[in-house]
Amino acid sequence: MKQFRSMAYPYMIWAFVLIVVPMLMILLYAFTNKGNDVATIQFTLANFTRFFTDDVFMSVLGRSLFIAVLTTVICVILGYPIAYVIAQKGEKSSVFWILLITLPTWINMLVRTYAWMGILQDGGVINTFLGWFGIPPITMIHTSFAVVLGMVYNFIPFMILQIHASLTKMDKSFLEAASDLGANRLEAFLRVTLPLSLPGVISGITLVFLPAVSCFFIPKLLGGGQFVLIGNIIETEFLTTGNWNFGSAISLAMAVIIMFSMYLTKKVDTDKDRGNV
Repeated sequence: MKQFRSMAYPYMIWAFVLIVVPMLMILLYAFTNKGNDVATIQFTLANFTRFFTDDVFMSVLGRSLFIAVLTTVICVILGYPIAYVIAQKGEKSSVFWILLITLPTWINMLVRTYAWMGILQDGGVINTFLGWFGIPPITMIHTSFAVVLGMVYNFIPFMILQIHASLTKMDKSFLEAASDLGANRLEAFLRVTLPLSLPGVISGITLVFLPAVSCFFIPKLLGGGQFVLIGNIIETEFLTTGNWNFGSAISLAMAVIIMFSMYLTKKVDTDKDRGNV
């Protein structure tokens, strides 16, 4: 046991240096004023006050939450039928389709987003194809449509995998019992399959919503800098303006919002399990 415990020490050190220390630094910067001299640094709530009282930042926050929720809803609507169909197939066929869905994730997300820039731009693949039929070019790049499309494309595999895992673990005898009791396929799905797959849906919602609400490079590339989300503001504060204090305050506020959303999804899942009991 001691030998296995000692094997965890390198990971614990890595986690402390690369996770705990940066989080403590963000916490410190968020509650202090901007200053180069340690003696002039003071604890303050001005960074949070500035963020939550500025209409521009609140507008960006609302837009970020809306885009994240919209992306999550689209991923659920598209991902559930795909996961359901794959789960109904044989084992070998399911492995093939899951591999096909996860294959794009082997490529860096930034590269995949750059590929969408070439597809959606005015002289891209889609508009070139439309031009063959005499249809004028459609402006898709640097729009909210492009941002949502990029997020859905990058994050929907997480939704499909979670829902598929719940569907494949489901006891098929429940469906047989529902059929014996006279339920048709639709009733069996609504009363048996859907409730039992909700844990996978909730896990998928968490895995999609969290990166979507804080993503910055997809809006930057597909939005062309004209579609600013909260992640872009954090990036600007850290890398462009150098105001680490304000950027840390926004990051900490977003962390609280994300943890609260995780709590809500977990509570919904827990309440559902208690209702089943």
